[in-house]
Amino acid sequence: MSLTADLLARIALDAGALIMEIYATDFEVERKDDSSPVTQADEQAEALILKALSAAEPDLPIIAEEAAAAGNIPDHGSRFALVDPLDGTREFVNKNGQFTVNIGIIENQKPVMGVVYAPALNRLFVAESTTFAWQAEIEPGGDLPSLSQRQRLTIRKAPEAGLTAIASRSHRSDETNAFLETQNIAEIIAAGSSLKFCLIAAGEADLYPRHGRTMEWDTAAGQAVAEAAGARVTNLDGSPFTYGKKQRGYDNPHFIVWGDAVPNSH
Repeated sequence: MSLTADLLARIALDAGALIMEIYATDFEVERKDDSSPVTQADEQAEALILKALSAAEPDLPIIAEEAAAAGNIPDHGSRFALVDPLDGTREFVNKNGQFTVNIGIIENQKPVMGVVYAPALNRLFVAESTTFAWQAEIEPGGDLPSLSQRQRLTIRKAPEAGLTAIASRSHRSDETNAFLETQNIAEIIAAGSSLKFCLIAAGEADLYPRHGRTMEWDTAAGQAVAEAAGARVTNLDGSPFTYGKKQRGYDNPHFIVWGDAVPNSH
């Protein structure tokens, strides 16, 4: 396999630098067919990522958000990539910094490697495998961190005083609120984009329920990071959360990210 986690991190850092250049300008916001926002940062970052991935592994099928929105979805087997060049475009437009670059590698319906980079926050999260993930503080376009700069990610023990739940900043639902009432919640924090997965991986939160629509490219890299840190990502019924759902148009069912939290019946 020619693709490595370090290479994915390098690509994400470079995409982050491009995104931040546009972030500093008076950029235009357009609307896709589903009314979601899109900017030149989404499009240019995706082009950069696709070119770099294709150079590293020419035969790797890549499903990327903007290409998919234009109807360009390649046929794929058990191994393929999922790319969201700018997850949290609303956060980007609102300039609150909580947007991410996401690159995930899927094998046999599961994420096996992934990178989430929040360029406005200088936070890089990398899942090298299904069992090892790390984070580092790196500026957009910066050098890859040395081994000593890489902090291993691991979920925390569930606090006895109650869990910290993390919810969407832009997409909180009544179903999410009802689910949270079934859990021992001490605090609810808000965050945008795939950062929610990564904050659980980093031991900064314990539970992330998502009862709103997401696509596979929104979640693959974040799930790779969370699960490599010891979290579990499940469908609402507790079954595995998987990828390659072509029959659904790569639309995800609702899901829950569990840190050390023990599922209550609900």
